[in-house]
Amino acid sequence: MCGECCKGYGGAFVNEEETKAISQYLHIDPESFLKDYCQWSGGRPLIRVSESGYCVFWKEVCTIHEVKPRMCKLWPFIQSILVDPTNWDAMGSMCPGIRTDVNREDLINCVRQVLANCEGSRLKV
Repeated sequence: MCGECCKGYGGAFVNEEETKAISQYLHIDPESFLKDYCQWSGGRPLIRVSESGYCVFWKEVCTIHEVKPRMCKLWPFIQSILVDPTNWDAMGSMCPGIRTDVNREDLINCVRQVLANCEGSRLKV
């Protein structure tokens, strides 16, 4: 894991369940987690980015890997690829692990399969 997906603004939104899990993992209450580690964007909590440009939980590895948000677990197989497969190419310019020479139909089928197999998936695929 190179951590490039942990860099830059746009990071990971967290839902209530993830907030509780991360808070418990950090041994703090959810309110402290939201106050100390998140910012608000579009009315939802988003994990902050540090001065280095990386997620505040990135320290050469993900320090909350066991409880990291679903969005992080799924990357790069995310909903926006199903909406517009050209998003895969845009993400490929940021992620050295993404192959941009993949057939679009194969890509969409792969993303659907990953999302469908994701435990607790709430996305419509």
